[in-house]
Amino acid sequence: MLIEAIQFLMDTLLQPFAAILLFRFYLQWLRAPMRNPLGEFVMLITNPLVLRVRRFIPALRGLDTASFLLAGLVEAGYLYATLVLHDYPMGVLPLIAWTALKLFKLSVYLLMGTLFASALLSWTNPHTPFGPVLHSVTEPFLRPLRRLVPTAGSFDFSVLVMFIILQLILKLPVAWLEGRVLLP
Repeated sequence: MLIEAIQFLMDTLLQPFAAILLFRFYLQWLRAPMRNPLGEFVMLITNPLVLRVRRFIPALRGLDTASFLLAGLVEAGYLYATLVLHDYPMGVLPLIAWTALKLFKLSVYLLMGTLFASALLSWTNPHTPFGPVLHSVTEPFLRPLRRLVPTAGSFDFSVLVMFIILQLILKLPVAWLEGRVLLP
């Protein structure tokens, strides 16, 4: 029962923090506007740690390497603590591979959540302050699809096609790689 409570706390605190750090990395990589409630929230939550780490880890080619490295470290710490709690031994290299895979999987889920929020807000409140930041994140992924998938009237099916592609990525290569990494 204690193990389940500790796991619950790690799932509630560490996983979302790793996701927010990763989202900060993507927001800065995609040059999303940060002067909005979402950007300010991300900065408020992550600045205390990221600004300290930036003293030692500089940006690389304009990428926020401190945020990405911290996301990886938080995720690796979460995975290692989970393995220790469940008494499941794993070597360092498989743990690093699993961390990289989990960051990729988390990135896919972040994109799916952003796509969903963007589509939902475009129907309910298209002039929301979140609109520009969501558009900045989703547009680089949707633009190539919009050339291939025609619109039907005012309906843009590229979001639906992107959801299908992302689900296939999660179900085929990611699931297969997870099985390979987690084999004893």
